[in-house]
Amino acid sequence: MTRNVRITLHPSFDVLAATTAARLITRLLDVQGERGEATVVLTGGSVGIATLKAVAQSPARLAVDWAKVNFWFGDERFVPAASPDRNAGQAAAALLDHIGVDRARVHEMAASDVVADLEAAAADYTAQLAAAARREWESDDDSPESAPAVPRFDVLLLGLGPDAHIASLFPEMSGIRSQGVPVVGVANSPKPPPWRVSLTLDAINTALEIWIVVAGADKAAAVGLGLAGANPVQVPASGAHGVNKTMWLLDQEAAAKVPEQLMRRDS
Repeated sequence: MTRNVRITLHPSFDVLAATTAARLITRLLDVQGERGEATVVLTGGSVGIATLKAVAQSPARLAVDWAKVNFWFGDERFVPAASPDRNAGQAAAALLDHIGVDRARVHEMAASDVVADLEAAAADYTAQLAAAARREWESDDDSPESAPAVPRFDVLLLGLGPDAHIASLFPEMSGIRSQGVPVVGVANSPKPPPWRVSLTLDAINTALEIWIVVAGADKAAAVGLGLAGANPVQVPASGAHGVNKTMWLLDQEAAAKVPEQLMRRDS
């Protein structure tokens, strides 16, 4: 386990969601104080959406200038735009429809009734990321010689499956093996719906901070494997490493296989 990994234990699902929401608000405020805008990559799943609902319910949300927050998604279900399965729709209902965001800053992955196929959806998101990265590069006095493939991600949220998948990068499948591209189409996902679009591990690991937020006893084995440093092809979660920090934010049940001495406790 690398030295920038922090593991924090929360007593329940509700406390995990509320505390993660408070962390996110604080982090966005800090980043906006430093450079005026901030960027967060959202995740779906039960705890991911519960966290967004907790942000919307927090009085502290009013301190954030939401019109200057850029929103991206770590993955998406390749289904019609109106489908309740889409992470983008769930995020909108939980948070984005309630906080005065600039819709031009909400970057959704293309739906199945908008583009022809998975490859087109992946290409579209790749182009969105590249355009945002170029805008940052052109405005940065200390920019590298060429624009990166993705913009700066200040916080990237991830859930975790019982099989240790993150985003839509599943064990042993082509997505987790993909290198040199920021976005992939995923066919035959072992978790329905079968078609998905996902950031790759290359793109995920550009994030300054990665927060892996996990609840439930069914995730405990995956958490243990992820923290043990297993091969990412077999255990995708083990390959997620933020540039500055990687936080595993766990409820009591998800932390069952984590050694006590490794954890901090939030109550």
